[in-house]
Amino acid sequence: MPAPPPRRLNRPVFFVPLVILATAVGFSLWQRSAFVAAEVALNDWILRYFGPVFAGAGLAFLALLGAVALSPLGKTIIGGPDAKPLLGRWRWFAVMLCTTIATGILFWGAAEPLFHLNAPPPMLGLEPGSDAAATFAMSTMFLHWTLTPYGIYTVAALAFALVYYNRREPFSLSSLFVPLLGQRAHGKVGSAIDIVCLYALVAGMAASMGAGILSLAGGIEVLGGFAGGAGLRWAIMVVIVASFLISAATGLQKGIAGLSVLNTWIFFAIIAFVVVAGPTVEMLGLSLRGAGEYVATFVPRNLGLDVDGDWSRQWTIFYWGNWFAWAPVTALFLGRLAVGYSVRAFILFNLILPSLFGAAWMTAIAGAAIVTDQQNGASLYAILTAQGPDPILFRLFDALGGGPAMTAVVLFAIFLSYVAGADANVSAMSALSTHGITPEQPEAPLWTQIVWGVTVGLVAMVLVAAAGLDGIRMMSVLGGFPALFVIVGAALSLAVMMLRGRPTAAPALSD
Repeated sequence: MPAPPPRRLNRPVFFVPLVILATAVGFSLWQRSAFVAAEVALNDWILRYFGPVFAGAGLAFLALLGAVALSPLGKTIIGGPDAKPLLGRWRWFAVMLCTTIATGILFWGAAEPLFHLNAPPPMLGLEPGSDAAATFAMSTMFLHWTLTPYGIYTVAALAFALVYYNRREPFSLSSLFVPLLGQRAHGKVGSAIDIVCLYALVAGMAASMGAGILSLAGGIEVLGGFAGGAGLRWAIMVVIVASFLISAATGLQKGIAGLSVLNTWIFFAIIAFVVVAGPTVEMLGLSLRGAGEYVATFVPRNLGLDVDGDWSRQWTIFYWGNWFAWAPVTALFLGRLAVGYSVRAFILFNLILPSLFGAAWMTAIAGAAIVTDQQNGASLYAILTAQGPDPILFRLFDALGGGPAMTAVVLFAIFLSYVAGADANVSAMSALSTHGITPEQPEAPLWTQIVWGVTVGLVAMVLVAAAGLDGIRMMSVLGGFPALFVIVGAALSLAVMMLRGRPTAAPALSD
């Protein structure tokens, strides 16, 4: 076997996003008000004029994945019939779950449904806090955290897995376009795609990390009974960045996979605690009603046709923008994990199983938050409006009798969740900005990972300090806008491969 090509820095892909980010951070520190105003204006423009594209693409991706699973392409083994899997099925599921879920499901799982329960869209005519509003809140959590968002990841990751392993194309997002454009997809256009998507992922990761920092700070302050302020948030950022860089240095099997398996078991333990300690009967009844409404309104609610436009843009389209921001570069990592498995197995483990987990999590966490708030005179919503979403998850567990021990477990889960997800994505970002990455030599030099990890941490802290939660939410959408067009291109490439019945005639991987 010939020696792998030497690894060297892809200078445009590495330096251009760094310069753009440094400029944005510097401007935000120098002209905070102007920065936030510009961010708000651009965010509103994207949501208003491209919201239907975000929504329609999400639905189209699900239809495409269903067609792929039923087509002859569904039988294709990623990497060829002799390819060996990198991970067993359980570790594969755990890594996929923790790479994609990050801190979002923990931060928003308890806080978001309280908004929908107590401030439902006016167009629906629901009384705040009523059972009908509770059903709407639960169906919305299923909408935002199950099939549609995971479809965004799965389309991009599956297309990349096929072109990377079966066609042996370079580790680059431009490879996603080869089935459409041929080798013209590489070169300057390909570098531009990598630059845009690398910037988009840093924006998405920084937004997620900012939410994680706020959530961890809220929990530590609740547990310790003190106000830590900016010093506590900086300390949390340093510990998170240091932890995921140490994990990255240990490699996939020991670092990312080990953390992900531990984190997944903790997720299931949290669900079990809430089912046992919470209002189980009411939660299950609410979940069934919410699932029924989710199915009945699936198409119009995805497209925002039966709710107020402002509400849909603020919530649903924001979520789609956030998932799109992460999807291109995350697809590189998820696609890398898929070698040795069939296309149908890929769809099962990247779309169906994570969606089922999301539904189980929302049944427990969102369900408990909704029922507890209803039974206690909107007490959790009062905390939400007074203190923001940071302490809500911890207040919920206090109400369920979890005490300090459960708070500590949840804090550890939030920490692990972000470290595992950031580890995987920093690995992919670093590989994207490095020439010479191959299936046999999949990791970039550690110094590259350090630069990107520190960059994400600093951007997250600027977001937290300069614009708070609203700034974090808007940065997610700004990152998702350019990524939208890349994922649509990936979907078209996947459709082309499906119509051909096979990804390529190129030779398969050998042992």
